[in-house]
Amino acid sequence: MAELFGRRWSRDELLDHVGDMSQLAGARRSHLLEGPEAGADVIELWNGTGLALTLLPGRCLDIAAAQYRGQSLCFRSNTGDLGPAFYEPKGDGWLRGFFGGLVVTCGLTFVGHAETDAQEENTELGLHGRASFLPAREVAVETRWEGGQYVVEARGRMREAVVFGTDLELERRIRLNLGERKFTLHDRVTNRNRIARAPFMLVYHTNPGFPLLMEGTRLLLKSRRTTDAMTGQAVDPQVAVHVSAPGNLAKDAVYIHDLEPGADGRVQVALVNDHLGSGLGLYWRYRKSELPLLNQWQHFTKGTYVTGIEPGNCTVLGRRANREGGTLQHLAPGESREFSLEMGILDGAGEIRDFERSL
Repeated sequence: MAELFGRRWSRDELLDHVGDMSQLAGARRSHLLEGPEAGADVIELWNGTGLALTLLPGRCLDIAAAQYRGQSLCFRSNTGDLGPAFYEPKGDGWLRGFFGGLVVTCGLTFVGHAETDAQEENTELGLHGRASFLPAREVAVETRWEGGQYVVEARGRMREAVVFGTDLELERRIRLNLGERKFTLHDRVTNRNRIARAPFMLVYHTNPGFPLLMEGTRLLLKSRRTTDAMTGQAVDPQVAVHVSAPGNLAKDAVYIHDLEPGADGRVQVALVNDHLGSGLGLYWRYRKSELPLLNQWQHFTKGTYVTGIEPGNCTVLGRRANREGGTLQHLAPGESREFSLEMGILDGAGEIRDFERSL
């Protein structure tokens, strides 16, 4: 059964009312034509709730844009949807292809500002790693019935590899169900190197923006400990939960949260705008054991008005800081790790209130 338009529908009832299921939910593939975006592949997914995602298979199947009932859920930068050929691996060159978007993958072997790790490759590692610029292989887009549930799904494989070195494979699947105001991103990362372990750093750089992000927007979370990444000092989590209006100067703040999991081992966080319609929120839900840290970036500047809600298996402070903090992970030869990130919509004051009570 699917819940749509204020009631529940069986498969047969829905098929009685439509000529094709794409009238309600579906997927479409296309190519961009002009400028530096020319040739980039696009996958669009929608599921009948007003939730729509735009994926870039040439860019790790990252989610470059997302809307809910015509409203953008994320920041979109001035770079556009550049293809992987435009990747600049040195220093902060990553920023020349940072489209913002709802999900940008950071890793797989490095997250943070450029640095050289003498204990591993002993070569410069560019800002936030190569993952987001890895093109997908074996890309598949599928719509199907699973019993009474209609599923929209995209999947593919990415590989970060160098001869005599790193060989990590990322298998990604993004799934929406008809009538549900949420989606699930499921990743499996495997070290394909036969003899050597690999540094493994993974952060989901999600980037909410206007109109969800406005002065007065609130971040809902339950943190056991919050640290100011710039100073390394513990702070009251309340300093991180309020959003200010766009300003003239970039005064970035970065916080690291150790969230309190629920009885099911999952943590949850939401960004809510109580004054957008009857209230609108975007939530994140995932297993603490998979993504133990939440990085939070605030960049409330005119023209680049964005915040980053960034679950990860590490902080965004680079190899050295994570090694010293005991948060740098490795994958042994043949080892795999799996991650599941759920993101969804809170529509109305009642749903926001219920979420807040569940923390």
